[in-house]
Amino acid sequence: MKTGTHPAYDLVVFRDKSAGTSFLSRSTLTSREGLPTVEWEDGGTYPVFDVDVSSASHPFWTGNARVLDTEGRVEKFRRRYGRA
Repeated sequence: MKTGTHPAYDLVVFRDKSAGTSFLSRSTLTSREGLPTVEWEDGGTYPVFDVDVSSASHPFWTGNARVLDTEGRVEKFRRRYGRA
């Protein structure tokens, strides 16, 4: 790769405050200025990026997803627009 062309790609801690979890991954977010830092389990200090939703808090992955009543919707449509 050419030097100076690509953003920095280094380790970043992603923190999901709503679920209280965090994980370490690689990202280009290290090139952002002003990110807070945290000391990770391995003793290293890494920038922290707060995310709104992760697999720990997303309804699909946690099993809290709502099931839509598709049969009720079809019946409502048929009552409204069905033939008399």
